[in-house]
Amino acid sequence: MTSKYSYACKDYPGMEACPGYLVAETEDEVCKLIELHASVAHNEDPGEYSDEDWKYLKALIKNE
Repeated sequence: MTSKYSYACKDYPGMEACPGYLVAETEDEVCKLIELHASVAHNEDPGEYSDEDWKYLKALIKNE
């Protein structure tokens, strides 16, 4: 059985109303999807995320 990784945007503080839910085979893929989602859905620039931001985001990624 292949594991999958997922991220629910609503788990990030302040984003509780966002229905964004991302799933991929690897954590790296989920991170790329987070970048795209942040840019398109929230008009954010993920290039401005700090290392601490990414550390927090990665802690919210679940390995199922």
